[in-house]
Amino acid sequence: MKGTREARLARINPTTAFLGALVVVLIGLFAPGVFGGVVLLALAGGLIYLMRRTWPVTSPQTRTIRVFMLGLLLLAALFKIL
Repeated sequence: MKGTREARLARINPTTAFLGALVVVLIGLFAPGVFGGVVLLALAGGLIYLMRRTWPVTSPQTRTIRVFMLGLLLLAALFKIL
């Protein structure tokens, strides 16, 4: 079962995943108030799930960058909500 999840993640086109995440971030940033913050929090939740799945095979430098970017995304979400 676990091998199937990784196989599905490996089939995702990185460009498509990046553009999809970019669209969701832009919607979250430009949507008004709490709705935008909730969209950003949902994206952060999805990214946390993906980070957990790919953590063992990710280099320490990439992990640092990903955690930093996730922190920025969470800060943006909190500022939108407040």
